[in-house]
Order: sequence, then structure tokens, then C-alpha cells
Amino acid sequence: MSAAILQSRTGIDPEANARAIVERIEQAAASGADMMFTPEMSGLLDRDRARAAGKIALENDDCVLAAVREAAARTGLWIQLGSLALRQAGAERLVNRSVLIDGTGAIRARYDKIHLFDVDLPSGESWRESASYAPGTRTSIAETPWGRLGLSVCYDLRFPDLYRALSDGGAVMLSVPSAFTVPTGQAHWHVLLRARAIEAGAFVIAAAQHGHHADGRTTYGHSLVVDPWGEVLLDMGEQEGIAIVEIDLGRVAEVRARIPAIAHRRPIAPAEIAA
Repeated sequence: MSAAILQSRTGIDPEANARAIVERIEQAAASGADMMFTPEMSGLLDRDRARAAGKIALENDDCVLAAVREAAARTGLWIQLGSLALRQAGAERLVNRSVLIDGTGAIRARYDKIHLFDVDLPSGESWRESASYAPGTRTSIAETPWGRLGLSVCYDLRFPDLYRALSDGGAVMLSVPSAFTVPTGQAHWHVLLRARAIEAGAFVIAAAQHGHHADGRTTYGHSLVVDPWGEVLLDMGEQEGIAIVEIDLGRVAEVRARIPAIAHRRPIAPAEIAA
């Protein structure tokens, strides 16, 4: 599979963000890519809740999703739209939803981010994702022409049980769209992505936000593609744009045969505290 990875600096105007993504979709299609992966919050990145409120819509009304679906149908490109902030009918809180779109523009899978980023960092940054977002409750694995793709989003990366469930379900690729902070990215981004790839014996594809954004935050970048052995096939560093990487899915069977850790998994009972 030829994968296009988008590293972007998403702003506070969804219509402008939609135009930028569509331009990159056309570029990826012209480069011969089969699927494009975009970062978390590809449609809107705005920590000002009051300002963002009027720009967040239901799934059926979201201008970014509509534009991306139309571009997918026009180009024939599959698109893993990293995530969008979306409203839910009758619900107070939003969802952070990852969407897989096929080459006809149809939605093949949805995943709502399960683990929410509520932290106070030593740098002084404070984040309370749960104040605006409801956590998802279900995992999601999608069938693609190239193999099963397991969906996750950003902070999920720190919870290996999720990726165990996805690989147990047959996922050979794991998507981790992100908007990592700089302090956490510098400390943990590469090692966690490589660990998830090694544990699952799967490709990890992590499209990331990068740079100083219009809402004042700064994100880490370094979109990565990691193979099942833990080898980094792509690191986009601090550049914006797309990069194309060839993914040989035959590598999954090779690595899993070499170290059959998935076959050796056993149920683990809750830990007991010795008296």
C-alpha cells in the first residue's frame, strides 16, 4: 500500500482547513497514493471553547467531512480522516471522532476517542478534554483492500490494552492521528509508537499536527510510520505537507512468525496484593 501522511498546522477556520485538506488529497492522488492519513482535529483546532462552539456541527452537517468525502469520491483515494470535533444530537458534550472514508466517498468506519487528555504538565500547560468531550465506548477495526486497520486517537497511545484488542481483532495497521504537545512529544512520542508497533506486530501510522497554531498552542509534529519490527520508516520532523511511504503488508506475517507474541497471549487476572 502506498500511504500519504499529512502533517498539518490546523487553524480555527473549518472552511479554510477543508480547502487545505482537499488540496493535499489531490496532491496525494496525483502522487499515486492509495490512502491518505490526516492528524487529530483536522477540521478545527481551537482551545477557545466559546469561539469554537459555533463552528462545530453534527456529522451530517460538518463542512470538512463533506469536502473530504467529495474529494475521495473524485480521486478514488481512501482517506483516514484523523479526527473531527463533532456534536451529537441530544448530547451536551462533543465527540472526538476518527472517520475512515473509502474511494467512493462512503464512510467505512467511525471511532470516538476513548481516553481523554486531562493533565497538568510541568510546563504549565493544562488540558481538560473531558470538559468538552464525551469518551467513546467501542473499539473500531475497518476492512480495507490492504488489510484490517485499527483506529485510535492521540492520548489512546498510552493505553496498550486498546492496541491488544485491535491486534486480537486482526488489525495489521494501527492509525494514531495526534496533536501531541511539545513536552510530551519530546519525551514519549517515538518510544510509545515503536512500542505499540512491536507489541502488536503491526504497522503504526501516526499523522500529527505540527507548529504554532492560531489558538496559541504548539504541537510536536514528527508524523511517523513504524513497521512491525519497530523500524521507523518515516519521520516527517517539523515540516508541513505530505510524505509518501510504501507499506509492505507481507512484513506483518514475517514479523509475527519470527516472534509469535500474539499467539502466546494469555488472559491475565487482576493482580493480587500479597498479604
